[in-house]
Amino acid sequence: MGRDDVMGNTNRLAQLSEAGVSVWLDDLSRERLRSGNLAELIRDKHVVGVTTNPTIFAGALSKGEAYDEQIRELAARDADVHAAVRELTTSDVREAADLFRDVYTATNGVDGRVSIEVDPGLARDTERTVAEAEELWKTVDRPNIFVKIPATEQGLPAITRTLADGISVNVTLIFSVERYRAVIEAFFAGLEQAKANGHDLSRIQSVASFFVSRVDSEVDKRLEAIGSDEALALRGEAAIANARLAYAAYEELFAGERWAALKEAGANPQRPLWASTGVKNPDYSDTRYVDELVVAGTVNTMPEKTLEAAADHANVHGDTVTGTAAQAQQVFDRLSAAGIDISDVFRTLEDEGVEKFDKSWAELLDTVRGQLDSAKAQS
Repeated sequence: MGRDDVMGNTNRLAQLSEAGVSVWLDDLSRERLRSGNLAELIRDKHVVGVTTNPTIFAGALSKGEAYDEQIRELAARDADVHAAVRELTTSDVREAADLFRDVYTATNGVDGRVSIEVDPGLARDTERTVAEAEELWKTVDRPNIFVKIPATEQGLPAITRTLADGISVNVTLIFSVERYRAVIEAFFAGLEQAKANGHDLSRIQSVASFFVSRVDSEVDKRLEAIGSDEALALRGEAAIANARLAYAAYEELFAGERWAALKEAGANPQRPLWASTGVKNPDYSDTRYVDELVVAGTVNTMPEKTLEAAADHANVHGDTVTGTAAQAQQVFDRLSAAGIDISDVFRTLEDEGVEKFDKSWAELLDTVRGQLDSAKAQS
């Protein structure tokens, strides 16, 4: 590849950044840190943040030798498997946070962020979620991390209480606009309480991770089961329409008096973050959840495959979100008319999302347990 090609690739992500979209990588591993790959992505691919989840860590810890030394140390200390997993994952997040520190400083704390998730087994437990969020914040001990809390019904009060303690939060697993509105309300309440608790609101940041591709996967499956021409014509329409309606809700609620008072007190807005942007259907363009969701003041967190595709051939042509709500609502009206129970879609996706991360967490524990046992046997 010649220099012009490299520059062209870089420029597509530069265009995305210039359009006001923060490019984050949806992946982290010690191998990526130690090899210099993450530093390279920051330098060459406009990556200004990282998100992690239990599935990402399960994958990272199951392959390669990057964790062997720390595993041996943990085994020698006879560490409990839960404590070992937390040490391994928080070490990676701390190292990544240090790598992003210059970005964090240059963007006044907006970007340069690394997210780490509470144990997904706590997704339906408010009290333990709050306790773990505080523990993670103290353990990583870096100002530029986000603690990820799922937007379950039990997660909403945990989000408020965690923000009230001055902790920056990435709200995850948001599928419906209705739940997203509740997330924004939880955010407002958290900042109001943080202010009452004496925290400097300008130091608290938050993003709301609105999941995209999974919506198309679930809705398309149901449309194909219905099988009518009207239903089949709607395949691939739901996810982008849903995200655009979410952005309209964001615009509406952040134009209100409640936000105006918080902004006056120094608060930062909770940015919409487009998550699950890897395209799962090979019939669709592999950059569609980048191209169609360009709007200033948002984040797009991409798996590496999507990041590389976006660098190569993203079609960045200005704002593709603002003013699209009416058109997006028509998509949902047609989905309903075709026989899609959209409320059931969102319930299913939330339950599956929690279940998938819980399963990945169990796999992570099993992997580390096996590695600890192996290290002890060899010592």
